Amino acid sequence: MAKIDVHEIADHAKFNGFHGMVLFWCAIIIIFDGYDLAVAGIALPSIMKEMGVTPATAGYMVSSALFGMMFGAMFLGTIADKIGRRWAIVICIILFSVFTAAAGMTHDPVTFSITRFLAGLGIGGVMPNVVAQMTEYSPRKMRSTLVTLMFSGYSVGGMLAAVLGKGLIETYGWSYVFYAAAVPVLIIPFVLMSLPESMAFLLKKGRIDELKKIVQRLEPSYTPSAGDSFELPSTQKVEGAPIGKLFQDGRGFSTAMFWIAFFMCLFMVYALSSWLTKLMAQAGYSLGSALTFVLVLNFGAMIGAIGGGWLADRFSIKKVVMCFFALAAVSITLLGVKMPTDALFFVVGLAGASTIGTQILIYAYVGQYYPMAIRSTGIGFASGVGRSGAILAPIVIGTLVGMALPLEQNFIAIAIPAVIALIAVGLVNQSRSASAL
Repeated sequence: MAKIDVHEIADHAKFNGFHGMVLFWCAIIIIFDGYDLAVAGIALPSIMKEMGVTPATAGYMVSSALFGMMFGAMFLGTIADKIGRRWAIVICIILFSVFTAAAGMTHDPVTFSITRFLAGLGIGGVMPNVVAQMTEYSPRKMRSTLVTLMFSGYSVGGMLAAVLGKGLIETYGWSYVFYAAAVPVLIIPFVLMSLPESMAFLLKKGRIDELKKIVQRLEPSYTPSAGDSFELPSTQKVEGAPIGKLFQDGRGFSTAMFWIAFFMCLFMVYALSSWLTKLMAQAGYSLGSALTFVLVLNFGAMIGAIGGGWLADRFSIKKVVMCFFALAAVSITLLGVKMPTDALFFVVGLAGASTIGTQILIYAYVGQYYPMAIRSTGIGFASGVGRSGAILAPIVIGTLVGMALPLEQNFIAIAIPAVIALIAVGLVNQSRSASAL
């Protein structure tokens, strides 16, 4: 008979096939999620032309999905702590696949916005759940690397949307890039068979036989016996409402700082995702060239996320995030400056690395900050509050585009939030994080 600390086993396990399987499925889900999110920005010039809408109206149309993401992140992130993480993930996949495909069948701004709102519930809800899943099952010494590697699938999804967009929009029309989003429904049976349930959830529900099997896959040297009892360390246990727990034990101020940082980071990400194609087209580039900028943005994001995760496992994740926000402020400002095309591609890549890449890195940071039992809730609420920044971004930049301001002023407006986010992360109290405790 032995008392087994499941958190300790997960922390010190050596990377094996079980970890690889969790990484694979979480990354696949995030790739589809990234595709569904990027698809509206890719198709935006074509949608505006076909539906005859103004930049301001187009901004509201794009924001409808982001509004859904805010509710999805908060409530489908939190619900995982009640119904289990696997079913929360499956519900999200159904929502974002079915309703993104449905948006391709619409012919007016209102119906398009409604379907994108419903898709947004799933897009926003799946992120905190897969981050919590990957954080829980990653060995401690490589946790940031694995979470950011998994989350870089988000950029792969954005690149996939840009590549398919270049081919499908010109040949068949914008609807077909939306129809392609129905494919993830096919992976649901495999997700249910392959993804493990959260250990904290199984322990809470008394599903000890399932927990034993997972612990054995995490640590093959473990041999289960009938008298084994499982527990979470005292710092990982939560009594009372999980939402209230985000503000207890000296975490309240840091929770607020994370929310500000998420708001600012997501403002930048969705300003660029939604309007980069249109701004570059206005600057004189063809639609094909403007879509290439989106490819470069997402390629930069992938390099930034993986590189940032590697750095975060070797240095302080807080300092790495702060450096990335400083880089974002500089690179986005430079996007408005006239320069040779090759140099501009390099700056767009840097902007992707320091905005989308930083968003992925800050998800990893928040995932490590909160105890296991409230991890989905902590990530979900930071992401959900941050979504208000994502909602505002297409509307604010759409309004600026409608005002026909000089190109550099549009990009300065997108860069200012990086400075605010840098300050907010700097004020996070690292001594109250779950990893420090």
